[in-house]
Amino acid sequence: MRVLCVGDVCAPAGCEAAIRLIPAIKREFGIDFTIVNGENSAAGNGITPDSAAMLFSAGADVITGGNHTLRRKEVYELLDSNPCLLRPDNTEAQFGGGYVLCDLGKYRAAVINLLGQVYFEREKPKNAFTAAEQLVARAKAEDARFIFVDFHAEATSEKRAMGFFLDGKVSAVFGTHTHVQTADEQILEGGTGYITDLGMTGVIDSVLGVKKEIIINRLKSGGSEKFLQAEGKCMLNGCVFTLDDSTGLAVSVERLMRF
Repeated sequence: MRVLCVGDVCAPAGCEAAIRLIPAIKREFGIDFTIVNGENSAAGNGITPDSAAMLFSAGADVITGGNHTLRRKEVYELLDSNPCLLRPDNTEAQFGGGYVLCDLGKYRAAVINLLGQVYFEREKPKNAFTAAEQLVARAKAEDARFIFVDFHAEATSEKRAMGFFLDGKVSAVFGTHTHVQTADEQILEGGTGYITDLGMTGVIDSVLGVKKEIIINRLKSGGSEKFLQAEGKCMLNGCVFTLDDSTGLAVSVERLMRF
């Protein structure tokens, strides 16, 4: 079993890069299942039905979210109607959920989406570790051979702790949100594939997908310009997890950066 996990897709430019690059990656690695974080795939921020449709057309089997998933009201109905479009499960929200069980034929795969607590006081997330424990138990009760956790969190320490907490209990834990790919892909002692952050799919010459001049001015001079999406050449950041079909645990982890 080979699974492609793609880092935060930013803006229409990131969606277009996903459409261009994901099919080739799936062919190259013989990918069986694809998870894409799309919480900022719409123009501006958030996700819309149109940007979700682009990511599904690119080859996503499941789209995960984060702290911006509910920014756009037009996506609320889709969150309720499409179980493969997730938002973090441990947040107070009336729409959608953060867990899906997918039938892959011979096996079942569960995808869990959670939000970190550090620096997310405004979102008031519930305890992510308690939520993870409950959802992993649900996945096992529903006979999921493979379990994947997208932990959308700011602090690397919190993501690292989640990886160790779930080691041996799930197939892979991957972080999203910071839009900067980390170089710590590994198989933990118990057999769980791990990376602190998948990175970003979007414009390279940017600060987290936003025009760099705007961010520099905000940080240097306290400017308040509206965020504008950057333009230019794009990259795709992600990871390929190869899993043992009999145990559901990782046998290899390969970090990706494609242009």
